[in-house]
Amino acid sequence: MNRRRLHARFWLAVLAGAWSAPQPSGAEAVFGFRDSAASKQLALEQRFTEHLEPSRLRESMRELSAKPHHTGSPAGRAVAESIAAKFRSWGFETRIETVYALMPTPKDRVVAMIAPRPYRARLEPPAIPGHEPGNNEGSLPPYNAYSADGEVTADAVYVNYGLREDYAELERLGVDVRGKIVIARYGRAFRGMKPRLAGEMGAVGTILYSDPADYGYRRGVVYPEGPYLPSSGYQRGSVINATLRTGDPLTPGVGATSEPDGFSLDQAADVISPVPVQPLSADDVHPILAAMTGPAAPAEWQGALPITYRLGGTVRLRLEVQQDWRTVPVHNVVAMLRGDTWPDEWVLRGNNHDAWNYGAMVPLSGLVTLLEEARAIGRLAADGWGPRRTLVYLAWDGEEQGLLGSTEWVETHADILREKAVVYVNSGITTQGFFEAGGSPALERMVDEVARTVRDPKLNVPVYDRLAARMRLEGESLERYRLAPPGLASDWTPFIHHLGIASLDYAFEGEADSGVYHSIYDTFEFFERFGDPGYRYGVALAEANGRTMLRLANAEVLPFDFTGTADAIAGYVTGLEALVVEMRERTRRHNLLVRRGVPALADDPDAPLAPAVLAEEVPPLELGPLDDAAAGLARSAERYAEALAAFRASPTVLADAELVRLNGILRQSERRLAPAEGLPGRPWYRHLLYAPGHYTGHAVKTLPGVREAVERRQWPDVEPTVRAVARAIGSYATEADRAAEVLEKAVRQARGSQEDD
Repeated sequence: MNRRRLHARFWLAVLAGAWSAPQPSGAEAVFGFRDSAASKQLALEQRFTEHLEPSRLRESMRELSAKPHHTGSPAGRAVAESIAAKFRSWGFETRIETVYALMPTPKDRVVAMIAPRPYRARLEPPAIPGHEPGNNEGSLPPYNAYSADGEVTADAVYVNYGLREDYAELERLGVDVRGKIVIARYGRAFRGMKPRLAGEMGAVGTILYSDPADYGYRRGVVYPEGPYLPSSGYQRGSVINATLRTGDPLTPGVGATSEPDGFSLDQAADVISPVPVQPLSADDVHPILAAMTGPAAPAEWQGALPITYRLGGTVRLRLEVQQDWRTVPVHNVVAMLRGDTWPDEWVLRGNNHDAWNYGAMVPLSGLVTLLEEARAIGRLAADGWGPRRTLVYLAWDGEEQGLLGSTEWVETHADILREKAVVYVNSGITTQGFFEAGGSPALERMVDEVARTVRDPKLNVPVYDRLAARMRLEGESLERYRLAPPGLASDWTPFIHHLGIASLDYAFEGEADSGVYHSIYDTFEFFERFGDPGYRYGVALAEANGRTMLRLANAEVLPFDFTGTADAIAGYVTGLEALVVEMRERTRRHNLLVRRGVPALADDPDAPLAPAVLAEEVPPLELGPLDDAAAGLARSAERYAEALAAFRASPTVLADAELVRLNGILRQSERRLAPAEGLPGRPWYRHLLYAPGHYTGHAVKTLPGVREAVERRQWPDVEPTVRAVARAIGSYATEADRAAEVLEKAVRQARGSQEDD
């Protein structure tokens, strides 16, 4: 499921200038540490970075990507055992925790053109250049996991990317997809949304394919000479409805710790695609699209195949998908380094190890950095250092199919995680490029400091400075690093979205673009040449994550800053209010055109308006409680920032019990934004500030309950949801006040003692 995150730079631009927290006071300032302890912490981090070796990343990459190792396979188990052995050798308490999940693999797959002439798609990738044929043993053929089984025969319609705005355009053009098999390009949105939307529009099947304009020769030289997808290549991937929930489809909300005696697919019907789905290569789909005789598709829908893309016509297809539905073991590696001061406070770090085939870039480019980071921390521990909090390193299985391993582990250990988890730090893909981070805005100040400390391997400047320079070239400014809000990124999803555990996700991306995502070409050889030659950015990611883990492990006061969340929420509320104004104007314009008899074209990708139908006007909406809650949080955040500054400037020492109480408040604060009732219509997603959009998939929606009620024009649902979100923000603000009270009391008592002396 790993995919490129919504680019953090977008949110940097949206929220630029909102930060009001003070800058670090000097080169030795480290948020969460007294000045007297900062130098010691930075010296520890320097020793950590000196242990990082790019050759170690390369060794791990070569070993772990040697064979296809999908979830449930013997090779997948062997990879988990190898990772566990490494952690044990570095001094971590290590175990493999196995859960079970429904995971289909393909049996019968047919895409055949019946008219205007016979043709049958190949559905098999060619040999990999430079690979011995036997090396592909155990590889998964091209398929989409969690497609519905079925056989359908119907006319075909080309629907561009298969997004809501594409169907709005088809409606305007008078093209009906009901009862049809739709052909959609990969890209622009999570693949799982496309067959679900096709089913909602009345289609009976979906074909997804990789157009050379998006992944192949239109973008550059294809593999093996270049990094882009050959026209014979396939992108695999899951089409599970992860915007509803993640994890084992058979056990929503409950850890699947034992293999079921039996099951019915009816238990998983809400997350399985409603129609059969099959991926094709560009070569496979070319004869089908070339045979279409319908009207030409709009100019912006034209791909890179040497044909005129048309909307349908005489093409009739037979699509058959039959999968082998089984529950399989999912092997998570859990490695712990016990804290010597606060062992019941856990700092968690994860990356997945499973892959669709070899998985060098996805996911091993991230995993090998985690392993090297853990090895270096193990070296520190062997030399006598110990973390104050417990470090928990996790190598997940089953991420690619739908976050199976991480979700089942989180659901199994939900109670202990609610009590002990401090922060979850995630990684996934990393290549050459710019530092990108997303996550809980309360952690922004710490991330900002880390980004100013880690140096870019190419330019030897802080990665923060390199990003700031690029933004200046693009006419933007960067006064402080801002985190992209978390969408359906990767294995952080059950932590942040389900349990409300503050989370981060780091990567380097942007200068090693390719088209081989989820294809059989994602090999060690590919990554060596095109991903991160020399593993320099892998080392930089290991450094960024390692410094973050060490700071979270050792900080006297956990480095949470409520000001970051307050500023982010203020931006989200402003954006929501702008959306309402925009929708009101769009509706007015749309209705004016309809009354004049002019076909209107919706320009809202989330809630398209019927081209020839009057739309309901946007009523007055009471969003004031959100403004009030945001303003209240800003005051509470400022109070905590002032109390923390006074505490740091004084010789005040918190009693152990009070320090544990303060950090407990900080640790639990994010949970207040994720009440048990969750989001309307999808209660597994509990966080009220951000969630994957129902029709965007991976991309985030901020204030999702309110925003989606507005976008769907479900006006009666808006104000109750506004009140629920405002209550959660108010509860979060109360935690800021409670934390401030602990510090204020300590400072008052210290001053009183000084006056008595």
